Amino acid sequence: MTKAFSMYGPDFTFAYDDWLAHPGGLGKIPEHQQGQPVAIIGAGIAGLVAGYELMKLGLKPIFYEAGRIGGRLRSAEFEGSEGIIAELGGMRFPESSRAFHYYRELCQLDKAPFPNPLTEAAGSTVIELEGQRYYAQKLEDLPPLFQEVATAYDQALEEQADFSRLQAAIAARDSTTIKSIWNPLVKEWDERTFYDFIASSQAFRKLSFHHREVFGQVGFGTGGWDSDFPNSMLEILRVNATRCDDDQYLIPGGAEQLPRRLWQKTPDHLTYWPTGTSLQKLNQGAPRPAARKIHRNSDQQLTITDANGHQDSFAAVIATCQSWLLTTAIDTQEDLFSHKLWMALDRTRYMQSSKTFVMTDRPFWKAKHPKTGEDLMSMTLTDRHTRGTYLFDQGDDQPGVICLSYAWMSDALKVMPLTAERRVQLALQALKKIYPDVDIASHLLGNPITISWEKDPNFLGAFKGALPGHYRYNHRMHSHFIQKDFPAHQQGLFLAGDDISWTPAWAEGAVQTALNCVWGVLNHLGGEDHPDNPGPGQQPEACLPLRLDD
Repeated sequence: MTKAFSMYGPDFTFAYDDWLAHPGGLGKIPEHQQGQPVAIIGAGIAGLVAGYELMKLGLKPIFYEAGRIGGRLRSAEFEGSEGIIAELGGMRFPESSRAFHYYRELCQLDKAPFPNPLTEAAGSTVIELEGQRYYAQKLEDLPPLFQEVATAYDQALEEQADFSRLQAAIAARDSTTIKSIWNPLVKEWDERTFYDFIASSQAFRKLSFHHREVFGQVGFGTGGWDSDFPNSMLEILRVNATRCDDDQYLIPGGAEQLPRRLWQKTPDHLTYWPTGTSLQKLNQGAPRPAARKIHRNSDQQLTITDANGHQDSFAAVIATCQSWLLTTAIDTQEDLFSHKLWMALDRTRYMQSSKTFVMTDRPFWKAKHPKTGEDLMSMTLTDRHTRGTYLFDQGDDQPGVICLSYAWMSDALKVMPLTAERRVQLALQALKKIYPDVDIASHLLGNPITISWEKDPNFLGAFKGALPGHYRYNHRMHSHFIQKDFPAHQQGLFLAGDDISWTPAWAEGAVQTALNCVWGVLNHLGGEDHPDNPGPGQQPEACLPLRLDD
């Protein structure tokens, strides 16, 4: 039976969806450890997945949360509405995120196609560059320039990354072939940028600079790529190879429903706790306040001091916060990590991101322009500061939602000091030049919702964007959950989150690293894998990420 395409590798070739689906479960905790408290710092998707699985194993996850449940799965409801939301964090979930979708299905949440450019879900797309406007429903509707750019990128992937064979090996879950292709790419591209990949390819060298410029502004799939041009090419190859940029879905009603439902969910099968137990009940209804200090006490347990000064000690701790917070927000005892790992955590580079949303009286954009016959307004990609504008149709009898501007890096920094109202004003001014006959403002209801992730003290950025030379740092962070060879004073504190993963920006990376930590805690407390279902820490050397010499 052919399995669904999943984010299987290419660095760490482990089938998380198979591990989760196995009827034998994820392992067994020794009886004397059952009921043992384990601290989890952060109640985002990584923390909730880890806590949910540890609870099923018979442990007692105790949560610390500085903000709100959900982390960067943050769905903000428009004031006065009912279920009309703005997705401020993760909003696009590729079909290949099989472990993520395992929990989505477990929580009985629906999915719907995301209205990316040139997709059926978008209906129509407008690309406006250098004052020239193009209307399309599919790539073939655009001038040859755009098709040449798309073709050139496909050719560059084949030419420099053996791309079709790599994707076929991932689809087949053929670890040997994946590694035979991927490991040489690691050596070749870790210290080279995405832009270098484009500019040095034979496919793009045959074309003009303008072709590369268009690729940066528009890209293909979810939109422009130029904010990623300085990143390590490995970061982009992973996105392409594991189909993160294809077949994306949203969660109707908001992605934040997933962590909140995991918080309240009572599993059907529990090893130790009585039927009806949930993470919410084990935590007396709410997480504890922010963790402010982590140190090892005289009994060699890990002690957490929270924002109220209360202290508790644990045999194991999972930290799911972004890595910079372990120095800026949490006083973390230095020798809990090696100096090499501290270097990796401190060198993590987070990308800036801003979004501005408005609610409309209806999905007015679906009406046809009386002169052109085109949709009144479309999903829009532009070189103006709005960059990407997305339209969300809740139904003809419901209010609509517009993400007026979704911007990254320098484009996000341009609006960082501005109020929500000013951000809306600037976005409407930009869109007026693209849609001069459309009075968008007349359809707006209520107050706008906006976010700049780099301004949030609990995040300091949207997600990691690895720079050239960061592969070794990523390797140290991702492999940290396997602690058998660590000195005793560095064992028991585990790291999870998409910034610890090989695939930052994707919820799947957060889920996978959370599951790694479940295995790490299980092993740390003397537990064992199911004999027919070995976990991620039991994989043969050939499945592990390539280790580069320092």
